[in-house]
Amino acid sequence: MKKLLGLLTVIFLGVFVLASCSKDDDPKDNDIFLGTYKGKVSYTSSEKTISKDDGSVTVAKLGDKYTFNFSDGIPSIKNKEIKKGENSYTLDWDEGSIITIDEKKLTINMIRDGEIWTANCNR
Repeated sequence: MKKLLGLLTVIFLGVFVLASCSKDDDPKDNDIFLGTYKGKVSYTSSEKTISKDDGSVTVAKLGDKYTFNFSDGIPSIKNKEIKKGENSYTLDWDEGSIITIDEKKLTINMIRDGEIWTANCNR
C-alpha cells in the first residue's frame, strides 16, 4: 500500500510540474518552474572554452532559487535568488553579471572567479 501511495504521489507531482510550466508561464509568477531554453550558449575558464549555437539551458526554480543547467558539458549555475515577481538577477556590477528570464527568453552574462557563462536562448 505504501508503494502505491508513493507512486501516486510521484505521478501527481510530475503532472503538476508539467502542467505548471507551459510555454506561456513566466517563471517570476511561479514558485515551481521547470523549462528548457534553446539557443547560443558558451563557457570560458582558464582550462577550457565551450561555445554552441544550438545549446540549451534547463531552468529549475523552487521558491526564489534558480538553477541553470547547461548542455554540452558547461557547468551549472546554482542557487541564484531572484525574488518572486522579478525577472532578473544582478551580481555586483563591478563583475558585470546579469541573468534575465521570462516566459520566452533567457539571457545570461555571468562572470565569477575567472569563469564566464553566456546564454542567449528562447523557449
